[in-house]
Amino acid sequence: MSAVFLSSAAVFCRATLIERSSDCSTPDQPPARPLTPTPPVSPLSFSITAPGSAMFGTESSLSMFLNTLTPKFYVALTGTSSLISGLILIFEWWYFRKYGTSFIEQVSVSHLRPLLGGVDNSSPNNSNTSNGDTDSSRQSVSECKVWRNPLNLFRGAEYNRYTWVTGREPLTYYDMNLSAQDHQTFFTCDSDHLRPADAIMQKAWRERNPQARITAAHEALDLEDCATAYILLAEEEATTIVEAEKLFKQALKVGESCYRRSQQLQHHGSQYEAQHRRDTNVLVYIKRRLAMCSRKLGRTREAVKMMRDLMKEFPLLSMFNIHENLLESLLELQNYADVQAVLAKYDDISLPKSATICYTAALLKARAVSDKFSPEAASRRGLSTAEMNAVEAIHRAVEFNPHVPKYLLEMKSLILPPEHILKRGDSEAIAYTFFHLQHWKRVEGALNLLHCTWEGTFRMIPYPLEKGHLFYPYPVCTETADRELLPTVFHEVSVYPKKELPFFILFTAGLCSFTAMLALLTHQFPELMGVFAKAFLSTLFAPLNFIMEKVESILPSSLWHQLTRI
Repeated sequence: MSAVFLSSAAVFCRATLIERSSDCSTPDQPPARPLTPTPPVSPLSFSITAPGSAMFGTESSLSMFLNTLTPKFYVALTGTSSLISGLILIFEWWYFRKYGTSFIEQVSVSHLRPLLGGVDNSSPNNSNTSNGDTDSSRQSVSECKVWRNPLNLFRGAEYNRYTWVTGREPLTYYDMNLSAQDHQTFFTCDSDHLRPADAIMQKAWRERNPQARITAAHEALDLEDCATAYILLAEEEATTIVEAEKLFKQALKVGESCYRRSQQLQHHGSQYEAQHRRDTNVLVYIKRRLAMCSRKLGRTREAVKMMRDLMKEFPLLSMFNIHENLLESLLELQNYADVQAVLAKYDDISLPKSATICYTAALLKARAVSDKFSPEAASRRGLSTAEMNAVEAIHRAVEFNPHVPKYLLEMKSLILPPEHILKRGDSEAIAYTFFHLQHWKRVEGALNLLHCTWEGTFRMIPYPLEKGHLFYPYPVCTETADRELLPTVFHEVSVYPKKELPFFILFTAGLCSFTAMLALLTHQFPELMGVFAKAFLSTLFAPLNFIMEKVESILPSSLWHQLTRI
């Protein structure tokens, strides 16, 4: 900045002298007579003259010195400052790309701040990092595997209602195509051709047109009672949750009879085993959706009982993630003891994690201290053991999915969750926050604690993203998958964790660009740049000149003479 200021001052002074010399040599005035030589002035004479004369003498000396400089000097000065700032910018960018932070910022925080009495509380706590290597070795799930959303909404009663109101499609074609593949996997088998209704439904699940699927389901019901036909109508034709529940209850009667029949024949051949597997999936799906209908209609205790019974009856079917539905229902009942019991069973290092597990654990830890938490008091006395546990739980949750806090703190608008989610991605963050934001608001001070700590814990996330403290490295393919799962037409996909550029990199880039432009303009238009510099400096020093005039008018001349001599 000093180089830029000197170059601007030099341009101003040079323009001023050029203007004075041009004024003295105008053709309208007669030529000046030769001046008689004046006696030399002793240095002491400046001390007894008026302060304005001393200032004018100093300005004249500086002007005479700068008048001897050519425009090449100013171009070289600004060009050199531009080159230096450019080198600093390149180094800062390289350091940021390699270490994820600004070099100047790191030096100021690490070395200058302790000298000034500051304390750095942003160092990561490595007390729970011993499981990082083992967790990455045990992680058997693909980084960008797409999962079925355990809390997905009903197409007819909820997704279509959004389309009627806004005219927008809440689901992408990729998301609905994945659902069609899931339906063909769960609700069909090779023996469907033996029953006409199942054969029709096998074709219906492959239809792209929703009305064609609904028509096919009615055709199947005209032939005989079919559980999968009732499922399709409950999901896509029913316009309310009450209508969907009635259809699912009809599907339950048919599904239970088919399940009992195939259970007796499952060991009679591979064909019967596939049919029994299909009937089991249909029955579990119906009971799970019935429990979700009860939860949406306000019968939460009934929904919890249905979910517990379903988990006991089919303990091996973990692909539906029914425990996440159970956690949400228990939080609605504010039964935090049972929530902790469920977390103790499913928050195991050998099991795949989810945002529901990590952030629910953080909510329970924050609930113990959030009502009395104060950032000012914590900065004075330090964090207690319970507060440290809550902060570590938030750090664990943010490292798993760093997209969630902005939605919980309502810094980013929510949309309807998709039918499929990408774990650790923006789609999972939307699905979690859509159902759990009310639970965070219900706990007094929980969002305040999250707001005070999440940015600090985000800075502790290892960078580059190939590293990880508590979990396997953050996937680099989340943005691509989320763009296929989320409607990008009216939703800006979050690409967190995306490190923001530090202030010093932006400042250095601006300084480099400004000085380079100043050097180019000075080289091309030296006189015009002088006029601009004169106007800028006169405006800049106008308040200072006003203050100096006031001081000269108030202070006595004798005191001002003594100050100038000093």
